[in-house]
Amino acid sequence: MTHPLTRRGVIAATLAAPALAQAQGGWRPDRQITMIVAFAPGGGTDAAARTIARFMERDLGQTVVVLNRPGAGGEIGFSELARARPDGYTIGFINTPTIVTIPIERRARFKLDDFALIANIVDDPGGIWVLNDNPIRDFQGLLAAARAAPGTIGYGTTGIGSDDHLAILAIQRATGTQFLHIPFAGSSQVKQNLMSRSIPLAVMNMAEGMNEWRQGVLRPIIQMGATRWEPAASVPTLKEAGLDIVEGSMRGMAAPAGMPPEVLERLALSVRRTVENDDFKALAAQQNLPLRFLAPPEYLAELQALKARYEALWAQHPWRE
Repeated sequence: MTHPLTRRGVIAATLAAPALAQAQGGWRPDRQITMIVAFAPGGGTDAAARTIARFMERDLGQTVVVLNRPGAGGEIGFSELARARPDGYTIGFINTPTIVTIPIERRARFKLDDFALIANIVDDPGGIWVLNDNPIRDFQGLLAAARAAPGTIGYGTTGIGSDDHLAILAIQRATGTQFLHIPFAGSSQVKQNLMSRSIPLAVMNMAEGMNEWRQGVLRPIIQMGATRWEPAASVPTLKEAGLDIVEGSMRGMAAPAGMPPEVLERLALSVRRTVENDDFKALAAQQNLPLRFLAPPEYLAELQALKARYEALWAQHPWRE
């Protein structure tokens, strides 16, 4: 039986061979790579991107610069990535569900086919967060408060059609409650507004509030994964609360469609090496990043399944406001 490490070595060698052959034929990384992040600095995607960029720099031997392009729920950054030259010098993060929901809800400047997938890296379950001194102690208490004051309890999200927004819409449909949506350009802004008491609820991914939870500032009252995420094992899921709702955000890397296969393979190999690196794993744990590596074929299948799911949801419950 082949040892797992040996299998990984074979896979890595298989990926590397075409890229190295092409490099010997003339393609070499000879200038900086721009990594576009479609959300504001300080959020979960930005933190992951900046950490991964440092490791990719070592592997590729060139500078990787993170460029934040927030706005329109991710459309500004995604569109810039889709329109970039497919030469290997512009890559970026794409986030679910907005990478598939934005083209469903409006005429967007990009579609899923405009991207060449590199790898998925993170799969972060959603959560509902409050300040630690909030009198709402659990999910049932939140529902009771919403029923007592319909449409008045504000919740911050990263935008219309985000996983945060769709999760609350699903909760509203399932429970007959009504909240007040307040969208922001990124999770860092959602968190800042929660901490300044401008909004009572932050709907953001679990990893994005963990440090403040440990410091006693914030508190999650529910999480939205299929099962409890181990670092937040004390927090119940929506499924445990009786709601068949699972939401979260996959964060992966992509390039403009049309990139030469050997260049794409070299970038995919660099991401694979990064995710398998023990130093990166230690940093990811410190940043509370729920890693879930998917190679391009598996990543594409996951995104296509999500696209079909949200198309069906849109047909029944359009989420525009």
